[in-house]
Amino acid sequence: MILVLNCGSQSIKWKLYSRNLELIFQRKKEYFNLNSAKISIKKEFDYLEKLKPKIKIVGSRVVWGRFYEIKEINKEVLKEIEIGCEIAPLHNPFQLLAIKIAKEKFKKAKHFAVFDTQFFKDLPLSSRIYPLPKEIIEKYQIFRLGFHGISHKYLLIKASEILKKPLEKLNLITIHLGGGASMTAIKKGKPIETSMGFSPLEGLIMTTRIGDLDPGVLLFLLERIKLDKIKKILNQESGLKAISDISNFKELEKKKDKNSKLALEIFIKRIRKYLYAYYGILKRVDAIVFGGTIGFKSSRIRNLILEDFPFKIPKILKVETNEEYQIAKEILLFLKRTKHYF
Repeated sequence: MILVLNCGSQSIKWKLYSRNLELIFQRKKEYFNLNSAKISIKKEFDYLEKLKPKIKIVGSRVVWGRFYEIKEINKEVLKEIEIGCEIAPLHNPFQLLAIKIAKEKFKKAKHFAVFDTQFFKDLPLSSRIYPLPKEIIEKYQIFRLGFHGISHKYLLIKASEILKKPLEKLNLITIHLGGGASMTAIKKGKPIETSMGFSPLEGLIMTTRIGDLDPGVLLFLLERIKLDKIKKILNQESGLKAISDISNFKELEKKKDKNSKLALEIFIKRIRKYLYAYYGILKRVDAIVFGGTIGFKSSRIRNLILEDFPFKIPKILKVETNEEYQIAKEILLFLKRTKHYF
């Protein structure tokens, strides 16, 4: 069986699949911080053990890592995930913790990391590089990685099935809206532009993350606020929460006060800004595909984004993202490609 782990700052989701990708069991457990996460993850693994599954593969979703293929988890991979704890603090620390506990708990299993960055391996150089001095880019390996890649790939595949059109003939704009939010322009089945960059902070406004920001603001704040505090502000105290004082999107949608309305207005405006830009880049768009919890469930948000749309509206699809299924599928394809079987 394949155990898939998907951990964030607030919860662990895990699913158990057969080698035929049949869902055997799934659970989700919420927590509040790293300490409570450690307790919750161990309890979940104890619960899982009672099911007596023969786990041969453990697949972990990893948000930040400068890898473009699945990696069997070793010291090198763990070190890269650890570097990512600083850059993606809402995900990597929790994923790293779960991986370490899983490796101790399921010692006979093979452990693999599936990175959000994989889908963006063919991103054009013009979309990948930052206009920084070459020596800085090379020394620190700073370039646009892109995130939510597992979700964007799943949306692409489902759109292909729904539209009955081959991947290589599809032009799409995929929109992942959840606690984190990102968009990708896909041309002939390949991503050519995406809203997130070196970290998951770039791009759209999110529930607690800042999105696009003038670097001059950071330079100004660095002279006045400690670095650790700035990191917390950008990742946990900005975005919709900063404007409305609400980080739960369901609650925010129900509110009628001026700050909540302003937060939604800015959220929608930023999405439309990227949507129109991607439309200009692609020129022909077969479908706009909404995924993520907000994108899939909220018809109000979808309607607001598409209101007074200045171009010819293509097919509008909503797809319930299933990152865990895609991770299990990617691992099986990787094992087949590398002639490893279980």
